[in-house]
Amino acid sequence: MSYAFRELLRKVGSGTHTSESLTREDAAAATRMMLLQEATPAQIGAFMIAHRIRRPTGTELAGMLDAYEELGPRLQPIASAYPVTVMGVPYDGRSRTAPLSPLIALILATAKCPVIMHGGNRMPTKEGEPLIDFWRGLGVDWSQLSLTQVQHVLAATGLGFIYLPSHFPLAHGLVPYRDQIGKRPPLATMELIWSPYAGDAHVVSGFVHPPTELMFQDAIAQRGVTHFTSVKGLEGSGDLPRERTAIIGLGIPTIGFERLHLHPRDYGFEGKNVALDATPKLVKAMTTVLGGHPSEWMQSTLWSGGFYLWRCGGCPSLEAGIQEARRLLTEGLVLQKLQEIQQVATPLQLTH
Repeated sequence: MSYAFRELLRKVGSGTHTSESLTREDAAAATRMMLLQEATPAQIGAFMIAHRIRRPTGTELAGMLDAYEELGPRLQPIASAYPVTVMGVPYDGRSRTAPLSPLIALILATAKCPVIMHGGNRMPTKEGEPLIDFWRGLGVDWSQLSLTQVQHVLAATGLGFIYLPSHFPLAHGLVPYRDQIGKRPPLATMELIWSPYAGDAHVVSGFVHPPTELMFQDAIAQRGVTHFTSVKGLEGSGDLPRERTAIIGLGIPTIGFERLHLHPRDYGFEGKNVALDATPKLVKAMTTVLGGHPSEWMQSTLWSGGFYLWRCGGCPSLEAGIQEARRLLTEGLVLQKLQEIQQVATPLQLTH
């Protein structure tokens, strides 16, 4: 048993009136001891559920990110025309709506706006479809690449993916606790703003509840991140909804935080979000979009892809971003980018 961890557990688990928030240093220490399994399983489970009930603070999230930076993987800076965008999505996947982020990432990479994604396999508590399976369906199996090989693909094509089981096994070792406690632990909140990139990055995260966004703002401000985007998106992701107004937070260097409300009907995109289906069917639909064919999938992709082209600096306005996304797709340039990634990654998969 770790007596040092027990003291931290006492602070967060003492009840409504006597529990204490951890300092940034204590939160980093607690996360480090959990990642290294220096705390016992009973201690880790107790900490996760107690912290879940009390809810983490921005300072605690910052400390948890400090530990991830210390012990986790970090892709090295690459030369690029635009900052690298790190897209954080819930690791436990999707259960109602189809994910747009693989297509968004491909559009951005085509426009020379590099993207890093991260995640693992099917995961508690939702046990939804993970992004890694959609990438496999598109012919890029990030799970078969070493971290060095992912670095090579990122530098060569502008796209990379950190796969927890092989690139961050310490974090993957904590996944079973999510199932055992039956709730998302605060780690699942922190992961949305984790940036496994050693250079300056544009951090994009989805959120569901407004208090979560406030915690994000506090945490990343303490860590010196000024370029970020928070989206009240589909199932906690950064995918823009089409059935309601998109509520977006913009962190802008030298300016600060700004609130943006985007009404899809104002741009001709009001409609139903694409429903989740079997992964092979969704992958087939994705390839149809990559072929430039009109569909509801295409409309959803243009809405989100156009926004991110503008937000990531590739276009001067949202309207220009939508038009550019349409051009890149209909002219087959995004499909060419996917084929380029396949050509770079596939030989590496065979040697891993």
